[in-house]
Amino acid sequence: MSSSPVPSPCSWIRTTVRVGIAVLAMAAVTATPASASASKKVALTLKDVPRTVVAYNADEGAEARNGDFVVPVAVVPGNKEPARDVKVVVDASGLKDIARVTKGGYGNCTGSGWVYTCVYGTLQNDGESNAPFDIIGLDGVKPGDSGTVTYTASADNTEPVTGTTRLVVGGPTLGAPDKEAEVSGVKPSRPATFTPKFANHSRFAADRGVALRIRADGGLTLKTRHSNCYYTGTSPTSAWCLFSAKAAPGTAYRTGAPLPYVAADKELNGTLSYDWSATPEKPAGHTVRGTGAPITLVPTSDGAFGSNSGVVKVETTVQADYRPVTATVRGRVGDTVRVRLGVRDLGPGKLRGDEAMGRFEVVPPEGATVTSVPYSFEDTDRDWGCDRPERPGGAFVCDLAGEALSWAGRDDGTTAIEFHIRIDRQVEGAQGTIRTYNPYDRTPGNDTAAIPLDASPAPAYRALLRPVTWAAIGGAAVLGTALAVVYLRRRKRTG
Repeated sequence: MSSSPVPSPCSWIRTTVRVGIAVLAMAAVTATPASASASKKVALTLKDVPRTVVAYNADEGAEARNGDFVVPVAVVPGNKEPARDVKVVVDASGLKDIARVTKGGYGNCTGSGWVYTCVYGTLQNDGESNAPFDIIGLDGVKPGDSGTVTYTASADNTEPVTGTTRLVVGGPTLGAPDKEAEVSGVKPSRPATFTPKFANHSRFAADRGVALRIRADGGLTLKTRHSNCYYTGTSPTSAWCLFSAKAAPGTAYRTGAPLPYVAADKELNGTLSYDWSATPEKPAGHTVRGTGAPITLVPTSDGAFGSNSGVVKVETTVQADYRPVTATVRGRVGDTVRVRLGVRDLGPGKLRGDEAMGRFEVVPPEGATVTSVPYSFEDTDRDWGCDRPERPGGAFVCDLAGEALSWAGRDDGTTAIEFHIRIDRQVEGAQGTIRTYNPYDRTPGNDTAAIPLDASPAPAYRALLRPVTWAAIGGAAVLGTALAVVYLRRRKRTG
């Protein structure tokens, strides 16, 4: 982790784009004449600054707040020395008719009013990205209204460069369904479909058309099917579709046909997310055009469409079959033994950290007591890696995503922890139980196993060390001492 007091959360290549923000047009980036003292061994570039962006949507008005406008500064590749003491001065006075600005960003920009200065430090063969201010919306603006931000990047040992970015008021906001959709029973490698929807609940019409952006995660890929859609490669996880339809205020639409996707083998689940924009511009990287008939938009019933993104949760038919890892509690009465208990993942699907990893539950056999389930975490020894039961005879619950077990997995799919169990007495045929659980285990027949107790009699010397024996011995000693005192007193009186 960096020790810098004002760390940048991303490298200069990051271009943060909020929902509804799209790259639109061109920017002018020019180099000012070099001074006589400027070094020829290093140069700066502003080529990755967003050229034209949507500042906010018109229907948001004064409630809009956008802190995602960044100014990435980079060193031109091939430099012979670092750029030292890099600074950027940003002038936002050209936004006065469409927005206000206020101090925000990542903490290393200072200023007030319309002018802010960001300190980037020394850059060598790389770059930095800072957000000079937050953009605050104004009431009364219309889609298409715009203003210009200008900026100058400089360093102690090279010539400055300047640039401009046009900020546009976008809109209207097109909302996706509030409720997440859930789909189950999707078979890997077989196409499934979903139908994106949106509504225009603003007072503005989407006169410039409508764009749909789709993202697939968790082993899901999209099919390159429609000619008005552009995809990221032949097995795309992102698509962008353009529709010429103009959505009037108070209308709702869905795609005229479901959009296809496929789940990869061994994937348990995945997520499809999508958002709509009334300021359409194709995002970078979407170079593969679909070859089928174009998809259209058709009216649909209105409803709760207040979300920025629509979400579809997909669950496949793949399972992650858990089987208990068990052992016998074997020893003599009075022994505390170590027994390794847990689960083995038989697959074929594999649960990841962002999913419910499941658990196992342990009930010790009659005649035995769990004294601890110890583990170490961050150089500290802990006594209980599983939750203890609230009542005697209850189950110890071991969360596989918990502190004690989250890093205990082995290459063979086994995750287990040592239980320290004291054998209190012999109980013929006593058995505890261990049960495994995860939401993707669809083979319940092997979820439970026995924990047998094999107790031998305690060695003879332990009978002499039992607390009751020592109590009896202590009592006899006290009694003997008392009798001796009485005897001596009697002799003294009679002597």
